[in-house]
Amino acid sequence: MSPPRRLTRELSALDGAVVRIAGHLEDYRALGGVAFALVRDGSGTAQVTLKKGTTAPEMFTTLAELPRESVVAFDGTVKLSTKSQRGVELMPDALEVLARAEVPLPLGIVDKVNAELDTRLNHRVLDLRKPAVRAVFELRAALLASFREGFARRGFLEVETPKVLKQGAEGGATLFAVAYFEETAYLAQSPQLYKQMLISAGFERVFEIAPAFRAEPSDTVRHITEFTSLDAEVGYVDGSEELRTILEGLVVDALAGARTRLGPNGYPHPEHLAEPKLPFPRVPFRRCREMLGQAGNDTDLGTEDEKRLGDLIAKEFGADFYFITDFPTEAKAKTFYARRQEGDPSLTEYFDLGHRGLELASGGMREHRLDRLLANIAAAGLDPASFPGYLEAFRFGMPPHGGWGFGVDRLVQSVARLPNIRETRLFPRDRYRLEP
Repeated sequence: MSPPRRLTRELSALDGAVVRIAGHLEDYRALGGVAFALVRDGSGTAQVTLKKGTTAPEMFTTLAELPRESVVAFDGTVKLSTKSQRGVELMPDALEVLARAEVPLPLGIVDKVNAELDTRLNHRVLDLRKPAVRAVFELRAALLASFREGFARRGFLEVETPKVLKQGAEGGATLFAVAYFEETAYLAQSPQLYKQMLISAGFERVFEIAPAFRAEPSDTVRHITEFTSLDAEVGYVDGSEELRTILEGLVVDALAGARTRLGPNGYPHPEHLAEPKLPFPRVPFRRCREMLGQAGNDTDLGTEDEKRLGDLIAKEFGADFYFITDFPTEAKAKTFYARRQEGDPSLTEYFDLGHRGLELASGGMREHRLDRLLANIAAAGLDPASFPGYLEAFRFGMPPHGGWGFGVDRLVQSVARLPNIRETRLFPRDRYRLEP
């Protein structure tokens, strides 16, 4: 009977114990009378030390001809060792080959030569075996878990809204149509309409972390067609400043929670999770245009504008996170649910959250008055008859409310300083990729 399996990270506390380890054979090297096998599991890599005279000869033979990345299991005794880089090694008594890998490998796992991103994504299962790649998803999981804790502390209820819809929140231009029995339906680009409806239902504070789909023909390092959106909506809110205060607090808590969850050695770049200073700078949109040398331009910011602005704000305010406030109505023309400012209807009560030149979130106060909402829908070129369930929520009493949509993938990309957003998804989907 085999001894109990233990993970690599547990071995340093098991000196003298007889255990089983199992994982992928990362490397095998024979040096005269001694040989070393490196076995990688989900927690790290263990060193197995084979010595002639004490280790069964057939073990050397099997490992010498076994392809890298085959799945193996070793039974043996744990031994603390100052000679091992890992401080611990396993002295093996038995070897079992659980699955043999094919050769050649289409992608190196521990090679120092980096493969092109397309090659990595084409062979994603192998790419995900790399510890540095896995670290991205451990970071992602830690951030999401910490966000959920932060929402719970603030009295939010986690909800799940439909992802197959009769209509979209911003019209049909960026929607994926799907056959739905005898009708045409659309994949949700946002839970916007439903989370507002929940405010009318009396839920008051809701959030959702869920997939969303946007059929934009973009092919950039910051756009994908399937993404994870972190959405929140707050009823009876005083204004956009209250929303910004909640949001920046959640971001700070999420980074702090991720630091705690991952520990000092759990993420290879702990400086990426440094605590940002509160409050984040608030920079009005028109001031941003002035900083860019584009005074008088009220159209929405483009990608290059966002990049430059992130550098300019970092220099002037010394901050990586910042809010762009007071968006012109012209810049948010399609966002019919955005509330206009009372004193100046050319401005909305909307804001964006940016980080190092990348837009992470957009939100603000919503229009809760039915007559004005209907006027906004018409001004956006949409038909109110397309939104019967949504508008019913306003006909029977809608409190003042606001919220935001937050791109989880973009946060991970920006915090981890990854060059391409596709690296934040296990199996990304973009304009050209449906496999694997």
